[in-house]
Amino acid sequence: MTDPLPGASDSPSYAASYSPTPEPRSDWVAPSTGDWTPAGQPTDGGSGNTPPPRRETGNGGGRGSSIATVLTACLLSAVLASGGTFLTLSATGALDRPAATGTTPTGSEVTARQPVTLDESSAIIEAAAKVGPAVVRIHTTATDPSTITGDIPDTGIGSGVIYDANGWILTNRHVVEGAGGLIVELKDGTRYTARVYGIDTLTDLAIVKIEATGLATAPVGDSDSLKVGQLVIAIGSPLGTYSNTVTSGIVSAKGRSIIVDSGQNLDNLIQTDAAINPGNSGGPLLDAAGNVIGVNTAVARDSNGIGFAIPVNIARPIMQQALAGQDLARPYIGIHYVPINAEVAKEENLPVKSGALINTADGTVQAAVEPGSPAADAGLREGDIVTAIEGQAVDDEHPLNALLTQYAPGQSVDLQILRNGNTETVAVTLGTRPANLSQ
Repeated sequence: MTDPLPGASDSPSYAASYSPTPEPRSDWVAPSTGDWTPAGQPTDGGSGNTPPPRRETGNGGGRGSSIATVLTACLLSAVLASGGTFLTLSATGALDRPAATGTTPTGSEVTARQPVTLDESSAIIEAAAKVGPAVVRIHTTATDPSTITGDIPDTGIGSGVIYDANGWILTNRHVVEGAGGLIVELKDGTRYTARVYGIDTLTDLAIVKIEATGLATAPVGDSDSLKVGQLVIAIGSPLGTYSNTVTSGIVSAKGRSIIVDSGQNLDNLIQTDAAINPGNSGGPLLDAAGNVIGVNTAVARDSNGIGFAIPVNIARPIMQQALAGQDLARPYIGIHYVPINAEVAKEENLPVKSGALINTADGTVQAAVEPGSPAADAGLREGDIVTAIEGQAVDDEHPLNALLTQYAPGQSVDLQILRNGNTETVAVTLGTRPANLSQ
């Protein structure tokens, strides 16, 4: 038996070709005058002295007349033969059959038989031209180096993307956290003093504001519609030097979880092989249409082509809060849970193979339902299985904590649960996730 999966919470813890041998080339060539003769052979019976060509005259049985007779006979034979062939084919009805399709189909047939494929080069070029002006370079300076976690130096550079023309920028939390000053540099080199509007309490995201209007913006897409194998494009400032660098790859996987240098768990990430390097952090990950579908946030050490991005649907709520002038806040219900898959369902003898089992199977001493939490107030219990939120099933593609990010603190949501084999609906009023919540 394998070890059970670690627990989680609504603030997760987490071919050669063949060619025939060529035939020897014929020695026959056409002389400049006279009859056709084999090249290099004498025409005087072997003396080696070639007499000048002779043209016969008159209507007797001369040489020219003989040739004409031979040609006439050949032509007559061909006509008779073709006529006989025609009569034979007509009698059999072969000439009445529809013409067979050739081995090379027409253009319309090619279109019908071959699927339309995406011109990746054109897509990348268009996406870069469309979004490039909205990608910025962020220069930071730390006031207190001891407050910096991870690999952020005293002075550093990251990336960001403008999502609103009035100076609203989405970036990574680790790019700006602890910085004493911020400078945002546009693609054209224009620089603005910037401030951190807010830090996300759940993920490695932050909102930065500059005082400017009429800025180029990037369209925001739908990360839930992403498919594994889909083309994606990353833009950023790798190594803090090569601004607006464009790389491309595919969606390698979805729903990945990692632990970053600061010890923070990041869940539900997009894995991609598009090149992501230091300095790319905070830059956009785009789909083939040039829509932002993620925020580049991390790269696996000692790896080649393993990068991660936060889905933009997770970022969308705090982007909207900033535009509304609200504090950045995340919803919270106060439970610890184990994501259910086939293995967990078998080990725990569960009636379903997806959902979230309220439990502390990670070995912690914390209560499965935190006292005084929204979950406790709503009557949720250890052993309950959350199967859906507002009708959306909880499964591998839609984990519980990712679904919760779509809602705002103070909002009431209906949870569908299984309790002792019975299906029930429980209304929960979401709280505000504490900024210092470690689990």
